[in-house]
Amino acid sequence: MRRTAGGGPLRRLVVLRHAKSAWPEGVEDLRRPLAPRGLRDAPAAGRALAAGSLPDLALCSTAVRARRTWELASAEWATPPPVRYDRRLYAAGVRELLEVVHEAPAQVRTLLLVGHNPGLEDLVLTLAADGLDDTLDRVRTKFPTSAFAVLAWHGAGWPDLGPGGALLTSFTVPRGKKPS
Repeated sequence: MRRTAGGGPLRRLVVLRHAKSAWPEGVEDLRRPLAPRGLRDAPAAGRALAAGSLPDLALCSTAVRARRTWELASAEWATPPPVRYDRRLYAAGVRELLEVVHEAPAQVRTLLLVGHNPGLEDLVLTLAADGLDDTLDRVRTKFPTSAFAVLAWHGAGWPDLGPGGALLTSFTVPRGKKPS
């Protein structure tokens, strides 16, 4: 893993793709709701995040499916962190995503980004110089809905995070139980 200049404290970027969305006829993309599977998987993502990747701050796309994913996931935590909804995260590429991440306050050690593919997958692959176990191969194969990746790196502040500057420490694809 490439170390950013100056070192700094350990930081984590958690990248969460929104849960499975529905495609109702006549509904614009930004307003698409979660599908029944998404309504099951988003809380499962919240429970999985609670096992070790709770953020200090969440940055979330303004799309309905991303906002609802955040609401359902964070409802699984005793004390959800503050959230900032940012329209720039909707349909964003790597450059735009990094611009938003770079604006996070320096005191935030774990940052959660809730958004969309292909931007999130591209961001993870751009930032990860290496990965533990088979995490990079799994991300390259597919970054499904409700999945989240955890990237670890050292830096004085979020503007220090750049291409190849992080280690992909985990990649999780949580699924909720189907009704019987």
